Amino acid sequence: MTATPSPDDGLSRADLAAKYGLTVSGARPGLFEYVHQLWGRRHFILAFSQAKLTAQYSQAKLGQLWQVATPLLNALVYFLIFGLILEADRGFEREVYIPFLVTGVFVFTFTQSSVMAGVRSISGNLGLVRALHFPRASLPISFSLQQLQQLLFSMIVLFVITIGFGSYPKLSWLLIIPALALQFLFNTGLAMIMARLGSKTPDLAQLMPFVMRTWMYASGVMFSIPVMLEGKPEWIADILQWNPAAIYMDLMRFALIDGYGSEYLPTHVWAVAAGWAVLLAVGGFVYFWKAEERYGRG
Repeated sequence: MTATPSPDDGLSRADLAAKYGLTVSGARPGLFEYVHQLWGRRHFILAFSQAKLTAQYSQAKLGQLWQVATPLLNALVYFLIFGLILEADRGFEREVYIPFLVTGVFVFTFTQSSVMAGVRSISGNLGLVRALHFPRASLPISFSLQQLQQLLFSMIVLFVITIGFGSYPKLSWLLIIPALALQFLFNTGLAMIMARLGSKTPDLAQLMPFVMRTWMYASGVMFSIPVMLEGKPEWIADILQWNPAAIYMDLMRFALIDGYGSEYLPTHVWAVAAGWAVLLAVGGFVYFWKAEERYGRG
């Protein structure tokens, strides 16, 4: 009995796939399709970030109070060492320096926590990555959103401290909104870069605390860069002031603190802040997307 010839005889695998609309399982979608998929998962991203935030201190007796207590204790330690012992508050009155220091600690912690969470966002959630199909960028974005929510809780304490030292609410406080928005974009882009790097190099999570500590000391968290580098070559101060962590701290300090005027800010500070945010957000997203099909494999 002779078999009936199939119309598909002689077609290559690629031709068969094209004919029947088949695609490779787990293949990377196009960039705009990927953005569309992420938008479709927006409720998951928000819910996941909120769940992580709630679970973060679930085993501690003080619970969510540690969201505020941790950066406050860090600020206290830095004040004792840098403010009292090393006199890094030079150029500032005490009622300016304490809000200056606390603002710097809170704002830098936002970036630091986003980076550290980003490094582990893929490698620390391999079970989820391998079990479900979803755009992997949901994870670093969700962790950055978690850190933003944590900062917003801390801002209440920051407002109390600022007011307690004589800087009362004024129109400049509205600048907090665009400053935080730009920093969130920057943090998210950086988290996606670190997520891709950390997915293949888990040891990066052990190295990053040292990198972040160096970045913190170079960003003027505990001291004013132009004041401390007075008399040094101007290009050194420019490099340190134009680094993104210092930029976002300066914008928040300028918005919140009376006595921290524009003379402490680098030139074109808003343009630089926006440039860093766009560069990292777009560059980090594309860099992460290019390895989409490789996450959770190997």
